[in-house]
Amino acid sequence: MSQKPVKTPGPDHPITIEEKHAHVTVSVAGKVIADTHEALSLKEASYPAVLYIPRKDVDLSLLERTSHETYCPYKGDCSYYSIPAGGERSVNAIWTYENPYPSVSQIKAYMAFYPDRVDVIDIIS
Repeated sequence: MSQKPVKTPGPDHPITIEEKHAHVTVSVAGKVIADTHEALSLKEASYPAVLYIPRKDVDLSLLERTSHETYCPYKGDCSYYSIPAGGERSVNAIWTYENPYPSVSQIKAYMAFYPDRVDVIDIIS
């Protein structure tokens, strides 16, 4: 088995994580999937910022873990969840780094949602 490359964020590939001082909710098919005041905003290189929501503020009973996995050399192994209420569109709608690399350890126990796979991500500042 080959060793996975591990990269550290730096000037060529910066990653910043900040508290998002807002009330964030995520809804699918009329159900609130997540509701938090403790979201984190992760900005990686030139990609758009991504909101990470504490797992404790996500209704896990509405999710289904999938076998889909990906790997990021900066963040580690990534697991996925689907939202059955959203049907086909909400397959692998959520990703999470359960054991992220030390440089992004703040996102452990947090989940992120693909905006196009849920109905609404509402951010109230």
